[in-house]
Amino acid sequence: MDGDRILFIDGEALVIDKPAGLPVDPPRDGSLSLDNHMKSLLFGFRRAPTAVHRLDRDTSGCLLLARNPKAHARFQQAFEAGVVEKTYIAVLDGMPDAEAGEVDLALAKVSSAEAGWRIVPDPNGKAARTAWRVIGSQGGRALVEFRPATGRTHQLRVHAASGLGLPIVGDPVYGRGDKGGMMLHAASLTMPRGTKEPITATAPLPERFVAAGFGAAGIGSL
Repeated sequence: MDGDRILFIDGEALVIDKPAGLPVDPPRDGSLSLDNHMKSLLFGFRRAPTAVHRLDRDTSGCLLLARNPKAHARFQQAFEAGVVEKTYIAVLDGMPDAEAGEVDLALAKVSSAEAGWRIVPDPNGKAARTAWRVIGSQGGRALVEFRPATGRTHQLRVHAASGLGLPIVGDPVYGRGDKGGMMLHAASLTMPRGTKEPITATAPLPERFVAAGFGAAGIGSL
């Protein structure tokens, strides 16, 4: 993995700018995943780092890795406690009715042999909340900042499609899909570490956002 994708590094943590299309976990079909890049992420350590959380295959941006098991356990506790601040940016397939708000929509997983699994709104599901605001627009589509208060699977994608009524552009499951890829990017991550300096990282705006005309709004608007 190229050095310019390293956003933060110290003795216990590593934040990378994960490219869209690269899954964190090895796929069943044996195709490439983050595991195939571990040798380039050792930086003098013998033990490979491990992902603390997950980003979808088609989501780019900040991914936190722990460089030892003790750090991994602490970082996971921080995520579970809700003290990790994450900001995402996305392009929606339309313009929302308001400039900002919060989606409070519980989610559950459903599956079938024909269609596989997906996440759906379910009042009896797991609580999920996402704050959002419009930070730009282009061609009738909104550039939106998402700040999730919870970390459910596909949370932002379902909250956009079902909560706002506007799927993320390029979403192959909850939207129409697009050859340009899904327009969802983990733009920043901040995690406090007690007496240590916090882990902070910002991932630059991917080329697919710039090509769609959103380069001027971008990360600088967050």
